[in-house]
Amino acid sequence: MSEISRPPIVTILGHVDHGKTTLLDFIRKSAVAAKEHGGITQHIGAYQVAHDNKLITFIDTPGHAAFEKMRSRGANVADIAILVAAIDDGLMPQTIEAIKHIQAAKVPTIVAINKIDLPGIDKNVQLLKIKKQLSDQKINLEEYGGDVPVIPLSAKTGEGVDKLLEMILLVSEMHELKGDPALSAAGVVIEANLDKFKGSVATVLVRNGTLKRGDAIAIGGVTGKVRGLFDYNGKPVDMAGPSTPVEVLGLEAVPQVGAVLGELPEVKQAEAIISLVDRLKAGDTKTLKVIIKADKQGSLEAIETSLLKFNGEKKIIDFIFSGTGDIGEENIKLAATVGAIVIGFNVKVASGAQKLAENEHVLIRNYNIIYELLEDVEEVVNTLLEVGQLEEVLGKANIIAEFPHGKLEKIAGCRMTEGTIAKGQKIRVVREGVLVGETKLKSLKKVKEEVNKVEKGNDCGMLFDPIVDFQIGDTVESFRVI
Repeated sequence: MSEISRPPIVTILGHVDHGKTTLLDFIRKSAVAAKEHGGITQHIGAYQVAHDNKLITFIDTPGHAAFEKMRSRGANVADIAILVAAIDDGLMPQTIEAIKHIQAAKVPTIVAINKIDLPGIDKNVQLLKIKKQLSDQKINLEEYGGDVPVIPLSAKTGEGVDKLLEMILLVSEMHELKGDPALSAAGVVIEANLDKFKGSVATVLVRNGTLKRGDAIAIGGVTGKVRGLFDYNGKPVDMAGPSTPVEVLGLEAVPQVGAVLGELPEVKQAEAIISLVDRLKAGDTKTLKVIIKADKQGSLEAIETSLLKFNGEKKIIDFIFSGTGDIGEENIKLAATVGAIVIGFNVKVASGAQKLAENEHVLIRNYNIIYELLEDVEEVVNTLLEVGQLEEVLGKANIIAEFPHGKLEKIAGCRMTEGTIAKGQKIRVVREGVLVGETKLKSLKKVKEEVNKVEKGNDCGMLFDPIVDFQIGDTVESFRVI
């Protein structure tokens, strides 16, 4: 190991119109590390700035959407979260939502109180009010004996921005962020798209190790060979080290946002075990039955050992079967018989097994990172303890248009963003995290043809029965209860 200090990776969250974008723009224009090369020539979802001759990496993606998609693995994407709140508004619904994301990710937090340049504002009174609101949300502020600093600033004039950057570096030093450039690259996809000239393109935030041109890689099941690397400035580079965002060319398909490259540091594994044990001590004696399939015997033993630590004095997790190799129909039949879930690690799911699992309502979860597996098991166990059932989201779509249909009905013009939505599935419409209504599909059309299902990347028209009062911007989800 040859660990070195690495730049902190920072994400900014908060309520809409509270100045997240303005703050990022001010930082980018005033302190971009590549300024001497002519400024940023393209947007890849992240960039680096220099302050006091030290680098800071900012994730410049739509805060909540990106953060939620990467949440379990996103806990390891950002080292520091900046919570932005406007001094005139204080904490708003999206600010509170952002706090929940940050707390779930367990990352160090800095609060930035923006818009202190607004005229007619009694700054001292408003700051005290916002600090009280933060305390009510269990944000432990420094001045009250906690560890969360508050920085008043103006993203418009730049007042206080230097103090924010200094605080980011200070928090970074306190947490002793390290990386080992000698290791194989490990990181997370923060943006991905299909370019008609470049092909499949992914912006990878390298968390540890070094990614080089010519490397053979696998990202969330998508393989390829790195035939091009570009930094946030659009400049071709030969390699990218720890905490470096880089655009990657050469993938055979477009990976999902949040897909993982390589083996991320295992620090969160211990945290997940401790967290799960603590939270299960207060539970009853319900058990989670599991079937485990792994690529190698060594992986299988490591997973079993980690999961056994969850049990303590109670038998929380019951191993029904474990073995190496892909997940087959025989595993699904056994799971259906005994009421187990199936956990895979670096294995494939046979097509017949996948279809059988859907028919038999068997939950399959496949992983290539151990701490992700542990965090998800925690979530599953807690769901069982709390409500006695599991819910799986099968597909999601954004409503981008609406069209009248008959006297009362209207068709939702949708763009699929995740998974599959099919006739016969349970359907719900969600607006900013709040349920609008549950329904079923009366009609599902792709172009003008009636179809039984639509998949990610496709546009479609949906007609609901019973009628749901949807709006453009709502999310349609298909789900099943297990």
